[in-house]
Amino acid sequence: MRHASSGWDPLGVTPDGRGGANVALWAQGATSATLCLFDEEGREERIPMPERIFNVFHAHVTDLPVGTRYGFRVEGPWVPEVGHRWNPNKLLLDPYARAIDGRFTLDPSVFGHTGDDDLRMDAADSAPFVPRSVVVDGSFDWGDDRAPGVAWDDTVIYETHVRGITMQHASIPEHERGTYAGLAHPHVIEHLTTLGVTTVELLPVHHFVDEVHLIETGLTNYWGYNSIGYFAPHGAYSSLGTRGGQVTDFKRMVKALHAAGLEVIIDVVYNHTAEGDQTGPTLSFRGIDNDDYYHLRDGGRFYADYTGCGNTLDVSKPHVLQLVMDSLRYWVTEMHVDGFRFDLASALARSFHDVNMLGNFMTTIQQDPILRRVKLIAEPWDIGPGGYQVGEFPPLWTEWNDRYRDTVRDFWRGANALSELGWRLSGSADLYGAEGRRPFASINFVTAHDGFTLRDLVSYDSKHNEDNLEDNRDGTDNNRSWNCGVEGETDDATVLALRQRQMRNMLSTLLLSNGVPMLAGGDEFGRTQRGNNNAYCQDNEISWYDWHWDTWQSDLKVFTSDVLGLRRLHSAFRQRYFLEGSPVHPGGPKDLAWLDPTGHEITDAQWHDPATHTLGMYLAGESHGLDEDGQHMRDEAFLVVLHSGEEDISFVLPGAPFGREYRTVIDTATGQSRESDAILENGSSVQVCGRSLLVLHALRPG
Repeated sequence: MRHASSGWDPLGVTPDGRGGANVALWAQGATSATLCLFDEEGREERIPMPERIFNVFHAHVTDLPVGTRYGFRVEGPWVPEVGHRWNPNKLLLDPYARAIDGRFTLDPSVFGHTGDDDLRMDAADSAPFVPRSVVVDGSFDWGDDRAPGVAWDDTVIYETHVRGITMQHASIPEHERGTYAGLAHPHVIEHLTTLGVTTVELLPVHHFVDEVHLIETGLTNYWGYNSIGYFAPHGAYSSLGTRGGQVTDFKRMVKALHAAGLEVIIDVVYNHTAEGDQTGPTLSFRGIDNDDYYHLRDGGRFYADYTGCGNTLDVSKPHVLQLVMDSLRYWVTEMHVDGFRFDLASALARSFHDVNMLGNFMTTIQQDPILRRVKLIAEPWDIGPGGYQVGEFPPLWTEWNDRYRDTVRDFWRGANALSELGWRLSGSADLYGAEGRRPFASINFVTAHDGFTLRDLVSYDSKHNEDNLEDNRDGTDNNRSWNCGVEGETDDATVLALRQRQMRNMLSTLLLSNGVPMLAGGDEFGRTQRGNNNAYCQDNEISWYDWHWDTWQSDLKVFTSDVLGLRRLHSAFRQRYFLEGSPVHPGGPKDLAWLDPTGHEITDAQWHDPATHTLGMYLAGESHGLDEDGQHMRDEAFLVVLHSGEEDISFVLPGAPFGREYRTVIDTATGQSRESDAILENGSSVQVCGRSLLVLHALRPG
């Protein structure tokens, strides 16, 4: 006898410790639900779930051991014109599954040429072609694991991919490459810690499947923005198998990164699911309660698509909101992650199709005692009307700042951007200065997974996405890149030297700006994707990190590490509050001053002059008492000179109260990244190479 008394909460399959489990599935408009169990040969056993309360079908199964593969079949009316798409021929994943086994494969008899199973209620059984949920025992010895708890103003984010960073690393055992275990390998951790980052941000690790069009072309989803399991670590990244081993593997990875002082943030995709639009496959949510899970239009026949991926989850609905919140809390409390980056976060704030920052999702996050204490990062846009929300998220949130990205790219490629550059370098107070937000609300980045790598940004004027098999139509054309005179790879030593200097320019700018820097993984050693700016489907050498470096790449990694060390040692580059451009004490220097090449403060006309290509940023650090003359000692004051013009210039070092003497710390023209011993007197001039950046330590400012 498999049945006993059961409960409607928690949802999903919960082992009882005696070889059985409680099973609960929310399906509001359905008429019946059936639990389907699969043995090692794939034979299916169907167990009805007759008990129902609060729209939850539930049962206790006395013989349901850990490792069992299962799914659901849900019945109800088939009326697609009003959004009802129940179909018992579809095997459905448990939305609360802790692990998922198997892949989604395409079969024309089930899904049709374009996966249009929703157009055919009488399609063949989907079970042979879809993944199954797995019963999991989540016990794990966390030992003395604790969250590193890195303060926002100390945070440096490293965005990377579990598979990409590990697939070609010769020091990682072959069976661990491309896995959570590979990312936890000591050689990878050593790279991250010696680089000087504090926080690893992983591209999606929720279980995902390949899109239909990729299966048809023989490609696969590499980035992972096609989620179908919000509690399940992606099975293909597991070194311990997919019958629950992925859960243990992920936890071991987090524990190892925490032990090294590194935080773990995961990129989450709650804005849409892998089921796509009405022509896509039914894998889970659509077959459970389509019109509650998704934003629909035209009476329910079609999906409202604010994501560009075919559908949009309707997080304004109570049960969908519960799913998302349960998932987020699970990843914090059970998987010990330290925060989240929310893909297309504006879609989550939509209520009745409009973006509402006071809506259900935002207010629920705000009051949650667990989630309000972890790092929350918004990608503050979607593709729908009113979706661009940079600077508009509530105070609890930080945001990807694409205006920072565009401004820095424009400045260094020679397109005038000076009028906006000052805001971006100093923390973007124009975007985040209201409602109690701080400079760390701005997640600064120049490159990310989506777009050119840093090396490609200085090597290509145009995208080269032919390998994606979409005739180079995919990916943005708004790259704001400059190839330094030659498109793509070259042996020209002059061009290569300029490209390397441009990489140092942008790395230095990023890592020394106020706000939180996000470094795209591999940029620290000049990784290339051969000009592909949309490598979402390139699970191969185009995307994988190549750990065999030329000398210049090793030098670039050292340079990046040194700049991060400068940031870490000096609070002038990690301001907790917005600078005001006013004296820090009577007669002293301003906390922030903008200077022209004559050493004088820049004028309003110069800010808006297209011919202005040079900007000095003076940052005053904290006071360290008085010297023998009774003057304030401010040994953390720095002058950063950014020059995007082609010709060399002279820059006059400003006198009192800015600094009595100066020492060069960084010179991107030469690759210098350590403080020199040579003293430069105020009032003297320093040569600034064309298209280069200098950082000078201002000694004994007033």
